[in-house]
Amino acid sequence: MVEPELDMKMKILLAAKKLFAKNGYDATSVRQICEEAGANVALVSYYFGGKESVFYEIFNQFFPKNKLIDFFAIEDPIVGIRTIIQGVIEIRSTDPQMITIMQMEIITITPRVEKMRELVYPLWKKVRVLLEKGRQDGIFHFESLDSTLMFVLGSIFFYKQREFFELMFTEERPETQTLIAQTIAYVMNALGYQSKGD
Repeated sequence: MVEPELDMKMKILLAAKKLFAKNGYDATSVRQICEEAGANVALVSYYFGGKESVFYEIFNQFFPKNKLIDFFAIEDPIVGIRTIIQGVIEIRSTDPQMITIMQMEIITITPRVEKMRELVYPLWKKVRVLLEKGRQDGIFHFESLDSTLMFVLGSIFFYKQREFFELMFTEERPETQTLIAQTIAYVMNALGYQSKGD
């Protein structure tokens, strides 16, 4: 494939990612995507076969599968939870559109939610394993594994949009590394972990 075709395909994908994050999948038309990309409307069918294929190609191109693979080798519950929190917040900070699209799909249980499960379940299962191992080792202290998993995921993945609460805030928006440190401290405290100066 020649360079201009690759450029146009990427323009279409970037335009679709932007519009899906802003308006949602159902409220975004192929025509809107092509207008945003500066592309002929026929090119979506030509390159991708339709809007749904564009949606899945966004995840093939932009979902950080390689970064997540590194998490699965970690066996230590403390290192694992900290590393996953850091990784997810960094992904959230560098590509908020991707996270917004995923959250919309998951929260509204769309017909495309199976794709979300395929992408995120392995990581969430790893979090579950680390939580259970930490509890068995006496490092973490909690009652329900299911509820605790949801609390942890809520803290790192379903982080509330600041814009809605902005009028109540008195502090500057934290930098990514500060937010990572605050989230790790919050989650570890919630898990009943007693730091030994590490």
